[in-house]
Amino acid sequence: MKKWIAILIAVLALLTCAAALAEDTGLADVLAKGQLVMGFDEEYPPMGFVGEDGTHVGFDIDLAREVTSRLGVELVLQPISWDAKVMELNAGNIDCIWSGMTMTDELKQQVLFSMPYMANEQILIVRTDSGIASAADLAGKVLGTQAGSSSVTVLDANPQVKDIIDGGAAALYDDFVAALMDLKLGGIDVLLVDSVVGNYYISQQDDPSMFTVLPEVLEAEEYGIAFRQAEATLADAVNQQLIAICEDGTLDTIREKWFANDVTIVAEYAPEYKK
Repeated sequence: MKKWIAILIAVLALLTCAAALAEDTGLADVLAKGQLVMGFDEEYPPMGFVGEDGTHVGFDIDLAREVTSRLGVELVLQPISWDAKVMELNAGNIDCIWSGMTMTDELKQQVLFSMPYMANEQILIVRTDSGIASAADLAGKVLGTQAGSSSVTVLDANPQVKDIIDGGAAALYDDFVAALMDLKLGGIDVLLVDSVVGNYYISQQDDPSMFTVLPEVLEAEEYGIAFRQAEATLADAVNQQLIAICEDGTLDTIREKWFANDVTIVAEYAPEYKK
């Protein structure tokens, strides 16, 4: 009897696994509706933001548009609250989160990431006239960052900064653009921000010298595209297109429009993900 019970359990386990695999309709659903709905932070230049003509522009948007064109579907842009990004994804309101999203261990438990496609660092920016030359000068200063971003996690992991700033906690903003503006106006003394965003913002100022990036890099990171955990087929399809775009030079063309230096890392990971 025990033998038959063991066999029955094994069969049920196999059927469960087969059912789970059969339920992955992520790519099929996108192809059937002819659209990929991309959730993104519309205040995150140069990855995604509102351009001067009122349309959404940015590196991630250009890259996603190329990927969806090769998949034969329309790209639908859906701005989301960054603090609610995973909820929007799991609720089915979007098909992916594609917006310079850091691949943290915590998020890897909640979403399925694509291959890493861009390198990033967490940096500290101050006004040049502030007298702040390094992280050691931040005692009693007001630090700001974006709510729901990896910067909050990075701050918690760096007591040499967290424990000396005013109140031991960051002033949280809905987006980095608002935080950078407050830094410019003197509302905060220092900003913890993604290097991709911070350096781009500085380069767009009439006087870039008004800001200084402190020498400390708090953490190196990688960006990925987030999908629902059960939709590996969609993630894999996007991965294969990213690799193709990298190999034929299109990725370089898109990157050069937004970045002076090559911050993409698709070529580095291609051997691991290519099929």
